[in-house]
Amino acid sequence: MEKVEMWGGIECTIRRVGNGYSDQLVSSGHRTRLEDLDRFAELGIRKLRYPILWEQVAPESLDTPDWTWTDERMNRLRELGIDPIVTLLHHGSGPHYTALHKKNFVSGLARFAGMVAERYPWIKHYTPVNEPLTTARFSGLYGIWYPHGLDDKTFVRIQLNHIKGVKEAMKAIRQVTPDAQLVQTEDLGKTHCTPKLAAQAEYENNRRWLTFDLLCGRLDEQHPLWKYLRQNGASQAELLEMVQHPLPPDVLGINHYITSERFLDENHQYFPHQHLCQSEARVDYADVEAVRVRLVQMTGIHDLLLEAWERYQLPIAVTEVHLDCTREEQMRWVKYIWDAANQLKQEGVDLRAITIWSLLGAYDWNTLLTREGAFYESGVFDLRGGTPRPTALFKMVKSLATEGEYNHPVLRNKGWWERDDRFLYHHHCPTSKTT
Repeated sequence: MEKVEMWGGIECTIRRVGNGYSDQLVSSGHRTRLEDLDRFAELGIRKLRYPILWEQVAPESLDTPDWTWTDERMNRLRELGIDPIVTLLHHGSGPHYTALHKKNFVSGLARFAGMVAERYPWIKHYTPVNEPLTTARFSGLYGIWYPHGLDDKTFVRIQLNHIKGVKEAMKAIRQVTPDAQLVQTEDLGKTHCTPKLAAQAEYENNRRWLTFDLLCGRLDEQHPLWKYLRQNGASQAELLEMVQHPLPPDVLGINHYITSERFLDENHQYFPHQHLCQSEARVDYADVEAVRVRLVQMTGIHDLLLEAWERYQLPIAVTEVHLDCTREEQMRWVKYIWDAANQLKQEGVDLRAITIWSLLGAYDWNTLLTREGAFYESGVFDLRGGTPRPTALFKMVKSLATEGEYNHPVLRNKGWWERDDRFLYHHHCPTSKTT
């Protein structure tokens, strides 16, 4: 059977904290290195998640866009025969004249999307907003990114703006390119818990589907989050409008990380202080990576993807595959995802591809981008020598992209996430559960 495709991507977040912006493409040097695209082409990948970001093209006004950088990159990608999956907003909040919670956000994003489509009518794949739910949580609920909201109302407004923005952006794009496809990315996550925190985990496990449920028109009065959204500023009319005019993604893009599955435990004294959270009931609890807790039966990538397939019956791609670890473990992580994706394809799931994310590595995700320039994790290329140097992943990704297989002695061993030495938390407490 034919294998899934291998796609690529570069970490391209422009994020705002306070009045300051940081740009991953400046950190990586990709802003000034057109020749990186030729390096990517050598991998044999035919699709590349790539930024045409609102903040970068029109920082002062949509009336005065600067396409210089983007023109050069799009022309080169076309020459190389690489099909871009274009991101318009990547964990950003837009330029300074808008923000995720503002009224002009949706119309501004739609206008920008239309401008991109008119300039590059040959582009067929778009992600108008990368990971809407993740960005809404970090910007509206946890206060980490702009506008630094710490409440459900701000979170709900940002998420609804995101979804309306995606829909209006795709509408504007399809007026120019009728067959343009929506590749909607989201981190699916999953929450496990002790019995005492079952209600919080149930809320989070309903919430993890929010982006896709809203786009697919599933969020009606019977939905478990209907009441929550209504109580936190969503009008009945705007929710029902989404039910009546769905925009199902052409591809569900699942971004999966080793930290995506979480474990909640009220016995927070056993965990480091930085993992402490509060629920609505004001119960202090720890929120930690489930992979580190001996009690938890992990769901794993195969079953997480299967859940998405069974819920929506829409084509799926794993749109971010990346692990910050040793080279050997990075290789094992790619194999783990590749094997699961191909197994699902054999089982009849319409699974299109896995995407090697962070081809050039990533900066400062260990602090969720709140501190700049402190931390670098390499990808298929390592930038620490000043110019991109291919790592052991290069050969592996190239072989999977062009031949569909790769053999290396390192891959005979399991990754650390499947070994017993992964556990940091062994304390005894009631059996965990997943709701």
